[in-house]
Amino acid sequence: MLKRVLQALLLLLAGAAVGLALHTSLTRGDTMFAGKQPTNLGLHDGRFAPCRRTPNCVSSQADPADVVHYIAPIPFKGAPVEAMAAVRRAVDSMPRATVIRHDPDYLYAQFRSRLLGFVDDVEFAYDEKAGVIQVRSASRLGRGDLGVNRARIEAIRALVLRRISA
Repeated sequence: MLKRVLQALLLLLAGAAVGLALHTSLTRGDTMFAGKQPTNLGLHDGRFAPCRRTPNCVSSQADPADVVHYIAPIPFKGAPVEAMAAVRRAVDSMPRATVIRHDPDYLYAQFRSRLLGFVDDVEFAYDEKAGVIQVRSASRLGRGDLGVNRARIEAIRALVLRRISA
């Protein structure tokens, strides 16, 4: 009896895995894991939306004492257009990235995970007075992100800084 129940569960899980794989491979554009684009994107009084309590968001505008959410801004000296051009080149060089909005001092991009199409919303804003590019990267769905948002921003930081020193 137990053996049959375990076999049934195994078949059910295998069927679910096959269904997800088919859905992902046959769906162009949004998958069921894409989530909805947040309505609070952009700058509001010079600030990004705060991160939710979940550990799948990083922001340079979070409290520096918040080790889960805070990430340092990207230092940049120059005109806003130059800053956003450097960010745009970095984002464009990364896999599964789509720039949605590119203004002289703001850039919004979406990054899609390879396997299931989870979407992360990533924002950049140049603060010319402080000489930094403020950043925010957040997953739409789920709780954790295995450090993907932090790693992405650090990769973009390295690309932007490399272009500055070149």
